[in-house]
Amino acid sequence: MHLTILAIILIFFGSIAAGLLGALIGLGGGVLIVPLLTLVFHLPIEYAIGASIISVIATSSGAAAAYVRDHITNMRVGMFLEIATTIGAISGAFLAGVLPGTILFIVFGVVLLVSTAPLLFKLGEELPQGVKNDRWATWLNLDSTYPDSHLGVVSYQVTHTPYGFGMMYIAGTISGLLGIGSGTFKVLAMDTMMRLPMKVSTTTSNFMIGVTAAASAGIYFFRGDVIPMVAAPVALGILLGALIGARVLTKLTNKAIRLVFLPVMAIIAIEMVLRGFGVPL
Repeated sequence: MHLTILAIILIFFGSIAAGLLGALIGLGGGVLIVPLLTLVFHLPIEYAIGASIISVIATSSGAAAAYVRDHITNMRVGMFLEIATTIGAISGAFLAGVLPGTILFIVFGVVLLVSTAPLLFKLGEELPQGVKNDRWATWLNLDSTYPDSHLGVVSYQVTHTPYGFGMMYIAGTISGLLGIGSGTFKVLAMDTMMRLPMKVSTTTSNFMIGVTAAASAGIYFFRGDVIPMVAAPVALGILLGALIGARVLTKLTNKAIRLVFLPVMAIIAIEMVLRGFGVPL
């Protein structure tokens, strides 16, 4: 595979945009990199997923560190749920080696469409209301606070913890299968099911995705799906964009983050499903 200098530069700048958006909406940039490399630069999806896995680790290293420093990430929730996502990531990476590319495109698109649907009913919600700790959340001390530039110090509690844990195994499997960090399902599980504030969901997702991706990255290296000429500009661009996105997120409201999240996911989902069915774009 040969890439021109211009193509590498364009991949780098496209990765900056993907990293910025990924940091804002908790998807790690990988969910945007795969469509960028396949739909715009026409790379095989296996190579796009390999570069995406590396970019997910870069995003987590950049944005997640900033969110932890700013005390927005809930590390207790992240480390607990990471047990399920890591096991799922290893399962998904092995599964990816036996499924054809067209199936991966379709699965990718359907996953995104399913993920966005529940959020349509909560566009106007700034903070979850009436949430009480369940027994697991109390036992694991998962409730916490975070500083908000609009609301001051926000306290929140966590519910439906066992269901969120189960959904994280599915999220990890999707991460290993598609190389997207599975931020869509992570954010969905924490925001919709466990009822964490959207900012906490996205920042904790960013914290988790690096561990999930690292669990399956070795398998992609071994298969030869990580191409340095693609992965290097992607990782650098994603990291820069993630650091910028981390600064922007602290200024946004939870409502604004949802408004960014939904259209990005819907557009990419439709494009990937059409590509999987062979419809020209």
